[in-house]
Amino acid sequence: MLFSIAILLIVTVILLFEIPNLSKKNYTKDIWAFSILLLIGTSLSIALAFQVKIPNPLDMITFVLQPLSDLIMKPLK
Repeated sequence: MLFSIAILLIVTVILLFEIPNLSKKNYTKDIWAFSILLLIGTSLSIALAFQVKIPNPLDMITFVLQPLSDLIMKPLK
């Protein structure tokens, strides 16, 4: 619980430094992209703090592309 509070405090400090600079320059698309990526990173960090097993994205790519790889490699052997 302490780690998640620390993560949220760090994210708040990051927001306090970055959002005013971006809003002064009227970078609304950058604010949205920054906020979404920060939200994803914060969620993953809190999940890791609670020791939730997060799947590796490479495993999903391998699962999807393995049949295609087998299909290509079969005639080449």
